Amino acid sequence: MNRAKSEPKGDSKGDSKSESRSDSKDGSTGEPKNGSMQARVIADMRRRIIKGDIEPGAPLSELALAEEFGVSRTPVREALKQLQTEGLVEIRPRVGTFVSTPSRREITELFEMKELIEGAAARLLARRGRVAEIDLLERNLREADEAVARDDRERYAELVQEFHDLLIAGADNSKLEAHYRMLMNQLAYYSRLVHTSLSRPGRALQSDREHHVVLELILEKDGDSAEQVMREHVRASRRALLAGLPIGGPHTS
Repeated sequence: MNRAKSEPKGDSKGDSKSESRSDSKDGSTGEPKNGSMQARVIADMRRRIIKGDIEPGAPLSELALAEEFGVSRTPVREALKQLQTEGLVEIRPRVGTFVSTPSRREITELFEMKELIEGAAARLLARRGRVAEIDLLERNLREADEAVARDDRERYAELVQEFHDLLIAGADNSKLEAHYRMLMNQLAYYSRLVHTSLSRPGRALQSDREHHVVLELILEKDGDSAEQVMREHVRASRRALLAGLPIGGPHTS
C-alpha cells in the first residue's frame, strides 16, 4: 500500500520535472526563450544603429524598447549590455543609455590603422598575379558601378565592405588578416561610419573611382603605387566622414 502510494508521488515529481524541461525546450518558459528574445533585440538594434536609423547620441529607454519588442526589461537590458561591448551603445550609470557617438580621436585612430593594413594588403595582392580574388574584385566593381549609377547607397555601402574584405583576403597573409579582423571587431560601428561617409555629395562616385585605380595598379603589379593610392583612398574616406559627422571632442585629424 505504502509502496503503491509512493509510486504515483514519484511519477508526479517526474512529470513535473518533465514538464519543466519541456517548457524550457519549447521556449514557453526558461532561459532559452529569454536568450532568443535577447538575440532578437540585439540583432534588430544593431541593424538600426549601424544603418543610422537611430542617431548617434539618441537615448534608449529600456521600458520603451521592452514594450516595442513585446518582452520584459531583462532581455532588453542584457541586449544593451552586449551592444555596449560592441561599441554601439554607451550605458551611463544613473543617467541612461545612449547610442554611442565615436569621438574624432577614435575615428582617426581607426582609419590610421585601416590605412596601414589596407595599403599593405594592396601591395601584397599586387605581387600575387591573377588570383581568384582579382576576379571577385572585378565583379565587385562592375556591381559597384551599377549601384552608383542608380544612386543605391545601401547596396554600394555593402560593396565597399566587400571590396575591402576581398583586398585583405587577396593579400594571403594570415597575420595581416588577423589584425584587420581584430580591429574591425573592436569597432562594430564601422558600417555606420561608411554610410555617413557615403552620404557626402559625390563621395560614392569618387570612392568607386578610387577603387578602380587601386585594382588597375594591382593588375599592373605596381605594388608601391597600389599601396600609395589605397592609403590615400582611406584618408579620403576619413576626411569625408569627419566632414559629415557632427561629433564632439577635439579634431585630431
